[in-house]
Amino acid sequence: MPTETNPPLLNEEDLRHVALWAAVCAERALPLFEAKAQGDTRPRAALSAIRAFAQGGARTATLRRLAWGANAAAREVGDPAASAAARAAMAAAGSAYTHPIATPHQVNHILGPAAYSAQAAALAALDPAGTLEAEVRWAISQASPEVRHIVQRMPARAPSKGQFHALLYRLDAGLRH
Repeated sequence: MPTETNPPLLNEEDLRHVALWAAVCAERALPLFEAKAQGDTRPRAALSAIRAFAQGGARTATLRRLAWGANAAAREVGDPAASAAARAAMAAAGSAYTHPIATPHQVNHILGPAAYSAQAAALAALDPAGTLEAEVRWAISQASPEVRHIVQRMPARAPSKGQFHALLYRLDAGLRH
C-alpha cells in the first residue's frame, strides 16, 4: 500500500517568492549604506545575486559568499543605520537558504530583510518610531499573496523581548492578516 508523503514546507518556487520580497525590502535601505560607505559594493552585489535567484537563477555558493560579504560590510561601516541596511542585504541574499523546517527561527529568515530595512530607516530618521511604523506597513504592503501564504504555513512568532524581535513579531502578525 503506498504511503502518503507531505509536500515539503518550502520548495524552490516558494524561496523565489521570498527572495523577491526580500530584495525589494532590502533595496529600500541600500542608499543608507551607500551614503556612508561609498565604493563598498558588497551589499549591492548581494542584492543583485538574490534578484538573479528570484528570477530563476541557481542557488549557488557565490550567493552565500555574497551574503557573507554584505555581513562583513555591516560590521565594518561604523554607522548603525548603514549597518542595518547592509544586514538587510545579507539577510535578503541568505533568504534563498531558508530551511523547509516548521520553526519560528526559519520565519526569521523570511522576515529578516524587511526587519533590518525598517530598522535602518528608523535609525536614520528624525522620527524613529513613526518611520519604523511606516516602514513596517510598507514592507507588509509589498508582500505578494504567495509570500503571505508562505508565512502563514510557518509557525507564528510569539511576542518576545527586545526591539528587533518585537519588529519581527509585528511583521509576522501583519503578514498573517
